[in-house]
Amino acid sequence: MENNILYGPTLASEQDIYLFREGTHRRIYDFLGAHITEHDGKRGVLFALWAPNARSVSVMGDFNAWNGESCPLAPRWDSSGIWEGFVPSAKAGCRYKYAVTTQEGARLEKSDPLAFFCEMPPATASVICEAPSYQWKDSQWMAERAKKNALDAPQLIYELHAGSWRRGEDNAPLGWLGLAEELPPYLQSNGFTHVEFMPVMEHPFYGSWGYQTTGYYAPTSRYGSPEQFMALIDALHAAGIGVILDWVPSHFPMDPHGLSRFDGTALYEHEDPRQGFHPDWKSAIFNYGRSEVRSFLISSASFWLDRYHADGLRVDAVASMLYLDYSRRDGEWLPNRYGGKENCEAIDFLKELNCSLYEDFPGIMTAAEESTSWPMVTKPVWLGGLGFGYKWNMGWMNDFLSYISSDPIYRKYCHDRLTFGMWYAYAENFVLPFSHDEVVYGKCSLLEKMPGDEWQKAANLRLALGWFFCHPGKKLIFMGGEFGQSREWNHDQSLDWHQLNEPRHAGIARWFADLGAYYRSRPQLWKLDCSDKGFSWIDCSDRDAGVVSFIRRDDNGRQLVLAANFTPVTRSGYRVGLSSGGRWREALNSDALIYGGSGVGNLGSVQAEEKGFHSRPYSAELTLPPLACLLLEPEKDPKKPAGKEEK
Repeated sequence: MENNILYGPTLASEQDIYLFREGTHRRIYDFLGAHITEHDGKRGVLFALWAPNARSVSVMGDFNAWNGESCPLAPRWDSSGIWEGFVPSAKAGCRYKYAVTTQEGARLEKSDPLAFFCEMPPATASVICEAPSYQWKDSQWMAERAKKNALDAPQLIYELHAGSWRRGEDNAPLGWLGLAEELPPYLQSNGFTHVEFMPVMEHPFYGSWGYQTTGYYAPTSRYGSPEQFMALIDALHAAGIGVILDWVPSHFPMDPHGLSRFDGTALYEHEDPRQGFHPDWKSAIFNYGRSEVRSFLISSASFWLDRYHADGLRVDAVASMLYLDYSRRDGEWLPNRYGGKENCEAIDFLKELNCSLYEDFPGIMTAAEESTSWPMVTKPVWLGGLGFGYKWNMGWMNDFLSYISSDPIYRKYCHDRLTFGMWYAYAENFVLPFSHDEVVYGKCSLLEKMPGDEWQKAANLRLALGWFFCHPGKKLIFMGGEFGQSREWNHDQSLDWHQLNEPRHAGIARWFADLGAYYRSRPQLWKLDCSDKGFSWIDCSDRDAGVVSFIRRDDNGRQLVLAANFTPVTRSGYRVGLSSGGRWREALNSDALIYGGSGVGNLGSVQAEEKGFHSRPYSAELTLPPLACLLLEPEKDPKKPAGKEEK
């Protein structure tokens, strides 16, 4: 023993090093970072760090009085750029950092890129962490989750920021254990199938909401320990709720303790700012062409699915990865080797990412936040696609919010924004997102986007939610939207739960809960989400009346009809074509008194006559409430094979 450190112990095999340097290692967290282990009968911590261009590396922490000289690491013999050393005096709970000396002689103090836990921000040290001893109880969920994530399954996703969903009297966040107690029953009561957490990975600036990640392997310490986060996921699984984590491989912050110029060089990023600096977020862009960086990122994605039993990842800002000229002017970017603007290395990385995750973790899902018309985002890699399971439908969201936020008197002039999305609804496997991005930075809450007085705003929102639930595509809504919170989201405050004591918010909340229960119980609304056999327009052209109607059906031919009136005028005697005769039940009406509406409707049902209309053999006269939608079901379902009905 010399300088309180031993050399020679390692957790990395020759195969590990080969795959790491090739860019295909999927579990570098098994040998890099700080691992509690034994060597020669001594219990201590084996430290391993990739810093190939450093002159020297030492580890300092509580175990050596933060002496940056007493525990130098040694470079591996294989030129991998990995520095290692076993410190017997180090133990679980100790804080530590690496003292990295650059080739120019500058000393940098860096957090561990592979740390499993970090101290509470704004402090920036890593924390030695025992291998989590949590005893999972979700084996049945894990065995069956593929059905929950499938294209033909209902998916109603609740996007949540852990620090501001609900807070205590002292304005402190609930933490992982508080969420484990309160969140699962709330999600169940509203029909949610999944919860999507905004990034839980450690981040120095709380106001970044986690999208400026420094700890790619560490859940933030703001809300509790890694074991407590595991307990939250286990509780959600016990309640039948899938867990999706936001993950950010597109960029990282340039804080001095983080990945930026880690060993004095542009190790994780590009040296040239035209490739390595993101002008929008003032952050560094990963170098996807560097093999070890690809291993770092793919292993990070695998880590959350492996150690934390996450059921899926939503990959942030994919468009910024795909295009070299993203948010740049001419002269501010470098073309690829073919002279184009596509980021070939990022494309290859995303394909490898999806292939590896779906191979190693059957039953999971990946979703891309991709805001352009890049083709085949959700097609298999072997067909030339990127291999994602789902893509956020940003075009649908922008068009619909533009339409619904306009004054009803002018909606006929932008009617195409309501219907255009069906032209490309099956080009990808889509998620319809009403996300956090739409309720911040002066964009107003969903409720306040709606035009009109207080009653009309609530009616418009109920109508918007009905359209959202019935339109093809999986569903995602940001917290607060389910009860029509008035205020824009503020990450420093709890949601305004007191508004549920007000009639209009209570009505919106009840409407959402009833929609959620109805949605999950009706395969017509999700079984054929990704097939054009599951949808038919009845009439999408009546822009003057502001009325749109369509059919949703499942693979057994069972149908339901949505009729939506986007004007504040009651439409009496409005005839709608139907595919079968007999009585059609009014299953849901957003204008019902219990939801805060005016109570206009059809007394529970309508009778379809053998009178052809809208190219269908039957029709019925409806009373369409103002700013409302109706959901109709045939009392005797014809059960025609899917796709046999006229389009």
